[in-house]
This record gives sequence, structure tokens and C-alpha cells, in this order.
Amino acid sequence: MPHFIIDCSANVLTQMSEPEILTAVFDATNASGLFTEEDIKVRMNPYVRYEVGGKKTDFIHVFGYILEGRTEEQKADLSHRVVKTLTGLFPDIEFIASSVNEFAKAGYCNRHLLSY
Repeated sequence: MPHFIIDCSANVLTQMSEPEILTAVFDATNASGLFTEEDIKVRMNPYVRYEVGGKKTDFIHVFGYILEGRTEEQKADLSHRVVKTLTGLFPDIEFIASSVNEFAKAGYCNRHLLSY
């Protein structure tokens, strides 16, 4: 935890490699100071079939999923950091966005939380 999933047009990968983009989002997230480095997970879904406003326009949207407990200001700062990083890397892509969503701790489980 946390998870950051990058949805983007596949054409974005002709401008920068997938590892470079993943690292940029990882670094922006890590710089927020909200999470331990080893807990941050970043994935990418490049799309070949998509439309933005009825046109085939490049886009990047980062969906952040974090456990509850952060302030509205912390979530806004995190989103801002990610978008600022990506707009610096992709100045010609108009549609760059990020959203950070919380989920309740009570509804979360992973392998390490299982009691055998």
C-alpha cells in the first residue's frame, strides 16, 4: 500500500519508456513523505483503443489508492506532485490528471494480514 495505476494512451510510450514513467510517478509519490518507500506500488495500463472528447488524443491519468487517514491537504498535495511531475515530462500532452482515493482499513486485507 499505496497503489498508483497509470492509465495512458499507448503513444505516450513512444515519448518515454515505461520504466522511466513508472520511476517518475514513484519518485513523486515517495517525495510526498506520506509512505515508506518499500510500500509504494506503481503499475501502468497503456491503451490502444480510447477516445478523449471524441478524438484520439493522448492522455495520462494516475489513479492513487491509499488507506484512510490522510488529510484533504495531503491528498491534494500528492495529486499535485504527480501531475506536476508528468506535465514536466510531457509538456505537449494536454490531458494529464491524477486522483487519490481512500479506502477503509476495515475492508483491506493482504497476505501479511492473514492470521493462520
